[in-house]
Amino acid sequence: MQQQHRSPEDQFVDSVVTALDDDGLVGRESHENAPAAVVRADSVESVLSTLRSEGGLEHCSCVTAQEYDDRFETIYHLTSYDDRTRELSVVVPTPKDEPVSESATSVYRTAEWHEREAYDLLGIEYEDHPDLRRILLPETWQGHPLSDDYDQTQPQIVPLRENANPLAEDRRDGPDTMHLNVGPHHPSTHGVLHLNVTLDGETVAAVEPDIGYIHRCEEQMCEKGTYRHQIMPYPDRWDWGGAGLLNEWAYARTIEDLADIDVPEYAQVIRTMSAELSRILSHFLFTAMYALDVSGEFTATFMYGFRDREVVEDILEDLTGQRMMFNYFRVGGVAWDIPEPREEFFEAVRAFVDDLPAKLGEYHDLLTSNETFQLRCVGTGELPPEVAKQYGVTGPVARGSGIDYDLRRDDPYGYYDNLDWNVVTEHDCDNFSRVLVRLREIEESAAIVEQCVDLLEDWPQDERTLQANVPRTLKPSGECYRAVEGAKGELGIYIRADGTETPARFKIRGPSFSNLSALSAMAQGEYVADLVATLGSLDTIMGEVDR
Repeated sequence: MQQQHRSPEDQFVDSVVTALDDDGLVGRESHENAPAAVVRADSVESVLSTLRSEGGLEHCSCVTAQEYDDRFETIYHLTSYDDRTRELSVVVPTPKDEPVSESATSVYRTAEWHEREAYDLLGIEYEDHPDLRRILLPETWQGHPLSDDYDQTQPQIVPLRENANPLAEDRRDGPDTMHLNVGPHHPSTHGVLHLNVTLDGETVAAVEPDIGYIHRCEEQMCEKGTYRHQIMPYPDRWDWGGAGLLNEWAYARTIEDLADIDVPEYAQVIRTMSAELSRILSHFLFTAMYALDVSGEFTATFMYGFRDREVVEDILEDLTGQRMMFNYFRVGGVAWDIPEPREEFFEAVRAFVDDLPAKLGEYHDLLTSNETFQLRCVGTGELPPEVAKQYGVTGPVARGSGIDYDLRRDDPYGYYDNLDWNVVTEHDCDNFSRVLVRLREIEESAAIVEQCVDLLEDWPQDERTLQANVPRTLKPSGECYRAVEGAKGELGIYIRADGTETPARFKIRGPSFSNLSALSAMAQGEYVADLVATLGSLDTIMGEVDR
């Protein structure tokens, strides 16, 4: 009998699962993106420790919690910063009457916020969690909104809670210690974010992000929408910085994998071009706003950033019909072709790309060559790579800490693996490095856009297929976690499809959620002004944090 060929990915999974032996492993499942190991709830820490140390799965990219008729379930989506093909889901079922599981926070620090969210919304408890309390809803909230037995009619009382000094137990609550509220309506917080800051003199002794002020139930709205038409408009609203096309791609990639849909090559090139224009739009907003964060006043950089954003928005408006909430991608392709006359559209894109080097030179003159800006950013907000990996940090924040991780290259999709471009990294791990990464990424995105224009100009007219032949009603089955390289980092979607035309579970992995969780480690011991610069360097968008 001929032996069936096994891929290197399957062989890897076999090896790491075999290393678990009987240490909590109770079964295996098959998800679209990766195999899944089912483990006992009392063996989570030991299993994840083995997978991290022996399997090299040092990146916990996402944690998904969900409820079935007979159980609760937590899924840890694991992979490797060094090799994205090494991917495994760890499924932890718990009984309905006692949903208690070991916490993963001792192995992956990023699980701390993810497990708090699971407890908040579903009621799953995690033993030995260092701070198991609500994260999106007020601490006094009654019930868990995603659980089947949640009573939506019950009244909610939300009293103000007295602020306690977290340093009291350290006996550092003397006259030099002060509690400072930053936000939730402060211009430096990039949205509706509240920071509980404790100062020891002028030094930040502790800082705790308080999120959930703009939670809009995006996951639950997607669970009510049909795959084909009703979900796609939502992803644009997770990032009001202009990166909506990247978010649309995250959903498209997941459902296309689940429904086994192949996107036409021509549509892939259009997707790639438009996504990189969307990335540039986001990075220009970061550059403009960060100059404002650091200087505390309107500057020429702020004005230039919005000037250049307008050029990109004009291009994307011509292509998609919208300047921000694009809704241009479709399951299986894109909504429509390049606008006529095509020559004028391509000429506008080329003019923008040709002008970009001179414009970027202005940004470097105003920011990276500015002595005051350097004093504020060099050596502040330091995030060593080992700490960044513990918190699941991705995107420009990770690459600013020297982590060479980019899903466009490491988990290829679209047309990226057919183009010539480079992943940008900086190794000083500070606020200045994160600025440099984004400015250099604008150059790389422009190079990708230019190559896409070259291809689209010469594409034969009779081969310009915009969409695959997608059924009118999609009713896939299975489970899948897929991600794209969003403007802020790894933007992932988990879908559990149950054979109906709406998802049974729709989970959003916003990169800003994990990136923001690292703020406390980055800012502790710095001055207050450095805290503002460090927060700004994360380029946090609260729409994808709270969802």
